[in-house]
Amino acid sequence: MTLIAILLGTVAAGVGSVWLAAVLGMAMLARFTQHMLSLAAGALMATAFMHLLPEAFESQIEAHTLFGLLLGGLVFFFLLDKAELWHHGHEHHHGGGAHGHGHAHEDTHGHDHHDHDRHDHGQRSGGWAVLAGDSVHAFGDGILIASAFVADMRLGVVTALAVLAHEVPHHMGDLVVLQQTSRTRRTALIKVSLAGTVTALGGMVGYFLLEPLHDYLPYFLVAASSSFVYVALADLIPQLQKRLGLRETVAQVAWLLTGIGLVSLVSGIAHSAH
Repeated sequence: MTLIAILLGTVAAGVGSVWLAAVLGMAMLARFTQHMLSLAAGALMATAFMHLLPEAFESQIEAHTLFGLLLGGLVFFFLLDKAELWHHGHEHHHGGGAHGHGHAHEDTHGHDHHDHDRHDHGQRSGGWAVLAGDSVHAFGDGILIASAFVADMRLGVVTALAVLAHEVPHHMGDLVVLQQTSRTRRTALIKVSLAGTVTALGGMVGYFLLEPLHDYLPYFLVAASSSFVYVALADLIPQLQKRLGLRETVAQVAWLLTGIGLVSLVSGIAHSAH
């Protein structure tokens, strides 16, 4: 009975939050694409700094170790970006005809073209980093929900609802990033939903291996944080660093703060409920 409750709770929290985010996000995305990038950056950073990292640092593990893991995660995603760019440049070199033979023909347009390629592939690996972080985060959420259900059925329900609520603004951000890297909105939704199903896997693993895995939960939280911080700072915020008028700049900052505020608010409610 407990295992069934865990599975229902984790699927509702992991996948339900993605679909709810999609419904809210699609309605806004059509009108506010640029603003949604700001919201996404704010939501990802707030998820890392206001929710995941504080929870990780509540453990008995030394701060020095956790900060080392955070730094390692950031370097890992940076190297992943480099590998993507190198692979793309290699392909481009072999398949690019006149473009691939030295720099003699590289005029201003060529330079712009390479900038665009670099930007596009930064987004593509950014999407990959979001999915990796989402999966690790979802697995940790699953273990958290399982532990709550094992302790008390009502606490499990409250925890599942809390996870669902705090994942909605975060998944709105994820979908914005993935829509830039995927061919269609449906593909982006499927990818994020699949990452969300890892919550159920975490729930099952948590049910059977709760004691040995519980000690590793802070490491999961920090690993997920590193991917969200990297995507926000290396992929999203550089896209927002454009010379804009005062009105657009104020709107950009307001949406960034809205993303931070939403995640902080629902994380606070979830924490007090838990």
